[in-house]
Amino acid sequence: MTPTDRPGRRHGPAPWSDLSRPPLHETALRRALVRPGGLWTSLDLVQETGSTNADLAARAGELPEGAVLVAEEQVAGRGRLDRRWTAPARSGIFFSVLLRPTAPVERWGWLPLLTGIAAASAVSRIAGVDTGLKWPNDLMVTVGSEERKAGGILAETAGGGIVIGVGINVSLRADELPVPTAGSLGLAQAAVTDRDPLLRAVLRSLEEWYGRWQGADGDAAASGVQAAYAAGCVTLGRAVRAELPGGEALTGEAVALDGEGRLVLATVDGVQRPVGAGDIVHLRPDGPPEGSRQE
Repeated sequence: MTPTDRPGRRHGPAPWSDLSRPPLHETALRRALVRPGGLWTSLDLVQETGSTNADLAARAGELPEGAVLVAEEQVAGRGRLDRRWTAPARSGIFFSVLLRPTAPVERWGWLPLLTGIAAASAVSRIAGVDTGLKWPNDLMVTVGSEERKAGGILAETAGGGIVIGVGINVSLRADELPVPTAGSLGLAQAAVTDRDPLLRAVLRSLEEWYGRWQGADGDAAASGVQAAYAAGCVTLGRAVRAELPGGEALTGEAVALDGEGRLVLATVDGVQRPVGAGDIVHLRPDGPPEGSRQE
């Protein structure tokens, strides 16, 4: 009998073999996060899926608020504007949640921004990495001297509620980056890259911020969401180019967030113009744009 023929030994390829990327512990995560009276009502972990957002949105009509779907790998993950988000298995945190806000629908636009606050603050605290927010929903870290995107957020309405997806690159190595200007917590010299405490911290932080926002009936100012986002937003105070739907481009200084979560640009002609949707490019005063899209 060879060592691989020992009784009870599973034959075929192991479910995971990269010792630097152990799997998440579904039972422990569920025990830590799903509790009576809490926001999270279920937590399911799948090894691979196309998109946690698409999966959860397809079932949104039959699920209660607080359903969480986590994937070890997404093969067809999407970012804003239908851009692809791909990463090796177990190299990051990829999950979606279903929320059913009681706040007025016109205030739901704050939810992806609120999720950004929750994710950035949790990552900064647990991983020891300064994490900034690029409007509207990118998580930025510093790799060397460069500001790079390490995570993103996607929100879409479904089943009378809203599904919010979060993707954060944790242990992605330089040779695995989808584009050279992407980043990860590991490349930013994170003190912690264990995904279990990171995921727990992000979901607990999201529960706390969502509770504040709901308690204020979706009022971003009264709940502290507007001020917290502005404090962590690396876009404010920068010269930017807003690439708007329809092909229009607008250049100016990002000076504020208005009460609807829109980015207010001060243009060269002295006009302050709110931007509610579009792609924001940070501009250097005397060089090329900083960063790049993660496709």
